Amino acid sequence: MSKIIRQIGAPKIVRNSVALGSLVKLLDYDLSILLSVIKDYYKGKLVEFNLKAARLGFECISEKLFSLKPRRVNRKMLFLSGNEAIALGAIRAGMKLFAGYPITPATPILHFLANIQKQFDIVVVQSESEIAAINTVIGAWYAGVRAMTATSGPGFSLMTEALGQAAITETPLVLVLVQRHGPSTGLPTHTSQGDLRFVLHASQGEFPRVVIAPGDVSEAFYLTVEGFNIAERYQLPVIIIIDKFLAESYASVEEFDLNKAKVKRGKIIKDEFKGNLYKRFQITDDGISPMALPGTKNAIVKVNTLEHDEEGFTTENPELVKKMIDKRFRKLELLEKELRERELLVRSYGDGKITIICWGSVKGPALEAQKMLKDEGIHTRVLQPIFISPFPSIEIMKVFNESEIVIVVENNRLGQLASLIKENLLLKPHHMLLKYDGQPFYPEEIYDFVMKVIK
Repeated sequence: MSKIIRQIGAPKIVRNSVALGSLVKLLDYDLSILLSVIKDYYKGKLVEFNLKAARLGFECISEKLFSLKPRRVNRKMLFLSGNEAIALGAIRAGMKLFAGYPITPATPILHFLANIQKQFDIVVVQSESEIAAINTVIGAWYAGVRAMTATSGPGFSLMTEALGQAAITETPLVLVLVQRHGPSTGLPTHTSQGDLRFVLHASQGEFPRVVIAPGDVSEAFYLTVEGFNIAERYQLPVIIIIDKFLAESYASVEEFDLNKAKVKRGKIIKDEFKGNLYKRFQITDDGISPMALPGTKNAIVKVNTLEHDEEGFTTENPELVKKMIDKRFRKLELLEKELRERELLVRSYGDGKITIICWGSVKGPALEAQKMLKDEGIHTRVLQPIFISPFPSIEIMKVFNESEIVIVVENNRLGQLASLIKENLLLKPHHMLLKYDGQPFYPEEIYDFVMKVIK
């Protein structure tokens, strides 16, 4: 590359364009696309330098030098990051409002949606704070508008009071938490899985919440749609938890099957209520009350962040307080049953007697390690809990019973998923591989650990 730029008398930095031209040739792309970008980006003499460098880089690659042949895929593929997949999933789910405050590494969701808001007829608000953002989203859902916010650990810390507000008023909520290394400001641009326990216990008191942990870009899209449907149908907060590694990693994925990502509405009453007395918090067998939107004819919608009766009036009656808490938790029991029937709680890969349990972005390195181990004649199973709440106790217990060795792999110091397994099943994994230096796992690390365990 240095030789080529010396030939054209260009500055040393122009080597980058030589490299780009070479890559375009290697990948069998159209050089004119790169040349067009260079013309748009550079000005003055640098334009010609970079155009010449790109052309020469393109021309110097030949089959004599490189045997690499690009593999053509005869189908449409998407090239997306985890953040972008979540944003697109929200649009597919019928989101009409996004409110957020910039924070690494969740900000790309805000930027991506702001750039396409007119195209998809949505409203994107950069709020004055994380507190304002979550309250804007709760207000939107209360008015019948599907909405979402996204933040990272420090921002979620500010949102926790409003999380409880959504829970006790049974207002749907979708919140994306993109984890980074903590505590406090920590390592803002590095990855971590240290917030799992935080999201499960955030805000005071006890209330049902759903925690979904996508493991790759495709799951980020489909599970965001699922999260919106669950939030509205079950009238509770849904937290989609990913990490910096997944959020900002790009991948080529199959074009999304929109038939598998459909909007499913809840018990929404619009226009007119036809009963005798509308009760926003009516006690029902499934725990889900009819949700009338403000302004619905014949329905006075009373919502109260104090404990309340079925109509929404404040109550301190011990018997009624217990009934309302039990009512809210029945929703999570029903959801767990539904997710188990649909086989959505966990995903399992392979059928070996050595099981690697991981969540979120660790799925990718774990599956790569699984391939490396298979090449050595070692068969493993990778178990990925998709839903952390409701917790897949039955599915994980089954895997423990079928496995000789269970290894939990996590990007945190305390083994937070492992602690949940112990809490729910009174079981401890045989081994834990924990990494908490701000870096994601490499497949070789998991491979080496398994090889060490079995020797």
